[in-house]
Amino acid sequence: MSSGNDCQPQTLTKPALGEREAVELVDRVFGLKVSWIGSLPSYDDQNFHVRVSAAAAEEYVLKITNSEDSQEPDLIEVQTRAMMFLSAEGFPSATPYLTKDGNIMSLESGDTRPGSRKYMVRLLTYLPGTPVAKITTNAQLLYEIGRLAASVDKVLSEKFQHPSVKSLHRDQFIWNLANVPLLDQYIYALGQNKYRAVVEQVIEKFKDKVIPKLSSFRACINHGDLNDHNILVDSSSASLENPQYRVSGILDFSDMSYGYYVFEVAIAIMYMMIESPDPLSVGGHVLAGFESVLPLTAEEKGALFLLVSGRFAQSLVIAAHTALLYPENREYLTITARTGWKHLMTMFEVGQEAVEKAWFETAQAYTQHTP
Repeated sequence: MSSGNDCQPQTLTKPALGEREAVELVDRVFGLKVSWIGSLPSYDDQNFHVRVSAAAAEEYVLKITNSEDSQEPDLIEVQTRAMMFLSAEGFPSATPYLTKDGNIMSLESGDTRPGSRKYMVRLLTYLPGTPVAKITTNAQLLYEIGRLAASVDKVLSEKFQHPSVKSLHRDQFIWNLANVPLLDQYIYALGQNKYRAVVEQVIEKFKDKVIPKLSSFRACINHGDLNDHNILVDSSSASLENPQYRVSGILDFSDMSYGYYVFEVAIAIMYMMIESPDPLSVGGHVLAGFESVLPLTAEEKGALFLLVSGRFAQSLVIAAHTALLYPENREYLTITARTGWKHLMTMFEVGQEAVEKAWFETAQAYTQHTP
């Protein structure tokens, strides 16, 4: 879930085009006639699922980036080129349909009024599959998601090149895990309660125990948002009792930034915990998959509990703050909060030592057995 701005969780910049305007946009910018359109949920951009009239019906996602992020074309260019690169490397990521001018994106006005905000518009291939949030995960899928997280970051960091890749150094980006201390300025949105006290504890521990160790972590490019709505899967077996899943889509690269490998596994663990009936067991399976590609160092393992807690804090605080700005969008903005608070509180009640023991023992068991 992206921010509307590198240093603010969200400002009032979200596009609000109607379906008729979106249809006209697809025609004018991409030269395609829309036969069907439907809106898709988004944190701070606007997305439409469209079918176009062609020899065979083709499906796309019209992505209209919020006006704040649209002012950073280099960043959006790099994120889009990274998607194209990953697709070429065999990962299930979307690719852009080119504009009539042969470009991967176009800056367009929201309407015809003078001073109208401008939004970056892309038409991306529609990826089939079911969001992880809508299924019951199993150990096999959690392991595969861990492998995916490591593999994406590894290939991006080792092979992806672009003249504007430096734009991924987003030092004040609120969703970069290194920036958990920036939550101090938004914590007021939680009010005064037991939840706020836990978040304050997370932030202070993060400042004391994680920030000083960042230089010892291995740096990389992070996807940054492998959550349960941004990973699509399909089932590759007929067994309803024990379905075998494979990842069929990786969505939303708007949180891409330079970070550290351990950030990606922490983010994946946190989001896979959200809908799990046994959330504390999730981390070991995700970690095992991640370490099958990129084993963590001792320093990285030592920070994992606080990194997962830090991502919970980011998600919960920023959602609360943004819901104050967009009360009409509260339901979508607080999806994570429904179970997130419960899981964060449980992690702290059980304690770092016991949680880490469960994670590391599960991951270790995979090295002795075929997953």
